[in-house]
Amino acid sequence: MEITTNSPEETYEFGKSLAAHFRGGDILLLIGELGAGKTTLMKGLASGFGVDDDVTSPTFTLMNRYHTCNPKIKSLVHIDTYRLKDEYELKEIGIEDYLCEPDSLCVIEWPEKVGELLKNKKTIAVMIEHLGENKRKIRMS
Repeated sequence: MEITTNSPEETYEFGKSLAAHFRGGDILLLIGELGAGKTTLMKGLASGFGVDDDVTSPTFTLMNRYHTCNPKIKSLVHIDTYRLKDEYELKEIGIEDYLCEPDSLCVIEWPEKVGELLKNKKTIAVMIEHLGENKRKIRMS
């Protein structure tokens, strides 16, 4: 699937529409450079699951957990590995526990730092590419 959005609002709405396509236990990888719109897409996704909390990027906290209004996916686990050196730091915070929760959707920004922890896991990649100031190409695989 590929879509082009022309504003942060469209990126948000696309994220919101994605909520219907996930199941508990899925792992979503958000890939894109700084400022690409990963957090905007995550905010929309959270809205699609009925999350009322203020969704922010967990760059400094490493992980945020949001409770949803969805009976199949009870929580969104948002992980941002931008500041981490390697996957061993993730093991210290217990990421492996969150990757196996059958009633959660795990969303990981900067997944290339997760390394072997994702080996043998089913993941869904979302690549976000800058095409202009507000224009983005979003591809899912």
